Amino acid sequence: MFFLPIVVLLISSAQAAILTLQTPKIIVTSAAGAQSRSEPISLTEPLSMPVTLGKDDTLKLTFQIVEKDGGKGVQPHQTFLRFYDERSGEEGIQPVRVTNGGKAKFELNMAKPPLSLPPTSNTPLKVTLLIGSHLHSPLKLELFDLVVPASQPLPVHTEEPNFRPLPEIHHAFRPDQKMPPRPISAIFSVVVVAPWAVLLALWSQVIPRVPHLFSPSIFPFILTLGAFEALLMWYWIDLKLGQVLSYGAILGLVTILAGKQALSKIGDNRINRK
Repeated sequence: MFFLPIVVLLISSAQAAILTLQTPKIIVTSAAGAQSRSEPISLTEPLSMPVTLGKDDTLKLTFQIVEKDGGKGVQPHQTFLRFYDERSGEEGIQPVRVTNGGKAKFELNMAKPPLSLPPTSNTPLKVTLLIGSHLHSPLKLELFDLVVPASQPLPVHTEEPNFRPLPEIHHAFRPDQKMPPRPISAIFSVVVVAPWAVLLALWSQVIPRVPHLFSPSIFPFILTLGAFEALLMWYWIDLKLGQVLSYGAILGLVTILAGKQALSKIGDNRINRK
């Protein structure tokens, strides 16, 4: 029972927060100031005929926004007129000024139409009033249909063709590189290893003549030469050219130093034999 008065108060306040229009009216005047149409707007029934404007006519729309209960004038936070073309889907939104007492007046001069008026054709524009306020319930009213002169087509810009959609680009990528058949790879592997086999066979014949081959001064040079062969094989299997050049530059420096030391040792041995 304690909450019953609060519920009644909330319901009454919600009913008082509903807005409506008072004395809405349209007046159509010509460029000379003569009235061609003056008619009140009913909030329950649409106008019998659409409102038609010529190229020099002016439409005046007047109304007052009031609370439905009490008739007190209200200045909402937002009031707009929406012009909507059902055929093209184009729309325009025009703000409307409202006084503190809720009175509003809007003029549409077709001699200088506002930028908010959408491109028009022979289809009537649906004119809707939109009212928003955080103190009241929002209000949306379909006022009337408006027939205005058709818009002129926009001039075609000289660079307009450059901004049209282009055909879809279909990328054609090169297929992945195929590995050679295994027999061919095996043949080339044998070709690479064959010189080493020949070299080892020849060395077996001259072992007594190279007593210092595995000495600490000469053997590092032989290892660096073998490392070059391994680097080339690694390049053939996995490495890229840039990596081979980087590793080869480092290995080449080591080979030069090892070769210089090996040649010095061989020279010393020849001098000692003499």
